[in-house]
Amino acid sequence: MTTTDMGTLPLAGISIVEVSSFVAAPLCGMTLSQLGAQVIRVDPLGGGADIGRWPLSATGTSIYWTGLNKGKRSAAIDLRAAAGQELVQRLIVESDGIVVTNAASLSCIGHELLAAKRSDVIHVQLLGRGDGSTAVDYTVNASTGFPLATGPVNHSGPVNHVLPAWDVCCGLYAALAVVAAVRRREVSGAGACISLALEDVALATAGNLGLLTEPQVNGTQRQRLGNAIYGQYGQDFTSQDGVAFMVVTLTGRHFRDLVDATDTGRAVAALAAALDVDFADEGARYRYRDVLSGLFAPWFADRTAAEISAALSDTTVLFERYRDFAQVAEDRRVTANPLFTQLHQPGVGDYLAPGMPAAFDGAHPASAPAPALGHDTADVLREYLSMTTADIERLADANIIVG
Repeated sequence: MTTTDMGTLPLAGISIVEVSSFVAAPLCGMTLSQLGAQVIRVDPLGGGADIGRWPLSATGTSIYWTGLNKGKRSAAIDLRAAAGQELVQRLIVESDGIVVTNAASLSCIGHELLAAKRSDVIHVQLLGRGDGSTAVDYTVNASTGFPLATGPVNHSGPVNHVLPAWDVCCGLYAALAVVAAVRRREVSGAGACISLALEDVALATAGNLGLLTEPQVNGTQRQRLGNAIYGQYGQDFTSQDGVAFMVVTLTGRHFRDLVDATDTGRAVAALAAALDVDFADEGARYRYRDVLSGLFAPWFADRTAAEISAALSDTTVLFERYRDFAQVAEDRRVTANPLFTQLHQPGVGDYLAPGMPAAFDGAHPASAPAPALGHDTADVLREYLSMTTADIERLADANIIVG
């Protein structure tokens, strides 16, 4: 079983309006869609700032945009025009009264205005910073310490992460906030005004992981470790045929199995005696990681990747070879994974697309294609605002809508 009937999903029957661009807010909407909600994107005429964001398919369609908007509907409405603003307000109020947006300057869909029209409206506003000023993932990352603790040990400059971690975390926090607000409204009838700042997500994560607590209470801070793991023994090694592996030992048993597999028992015991330490202690393994890695490295260098995989597969050692994205896309963890189903995306082609990572009753809710810009405008206006064909044609003739 690889898909779930949309009618059985927890948010089935709920409609959500999304006015968004880039990563966090679209990811929130897509997550809610995968949980069964009907998510209606309100797009500006011609598309938002991210409509053509790289990577692009051979036809020029944004693989990025379609990837984050799977399963949604798109209504293209001119939000600069008063008539377009009124349409969007009505769409929010007359559907289920739930809107998710990162368009902070769009006062026509502000909470107070919408709440005056519908008291139980749920309004989720994603911000850059808590004070309302602008920030994006890359500037937030720079401001919260992570790039100066990332990269090779002796590197002196910042190293950015390719993953927009704060966008992703913020989008998932926002989806959780919507679910919580819907639940509260069901119980009490109360709406919600929710704001969520990208920078606050990053700061909370740094605090929760102890990265901000350590300098406050110890006067120390996390330093660069290269590919080592802080407080544990973990290191990358390269095989005889040039394949890189990440090896991790979180427990005493993991470490003993690594020692046995690499036939370094006597050397590790001698090292422990010379240093007067017990490598059953994870702190000792971390503190003397460089010396231990020097003992293990020749075993990896003398063996092929296939030999290393075969030997470590019979142990409890946590390991994996490094792969690039193209290799991952061809791996059975994608091709044989029920998380992924075949999807035809107009403008992009046929590919294996991920659904909801959480499985409900043993099945992953599958993804549907992203909409063409404005494809659903007329249907949405008929369905939610009871507009006639003549009404819709008048709006189209006035360039208030497209689609």
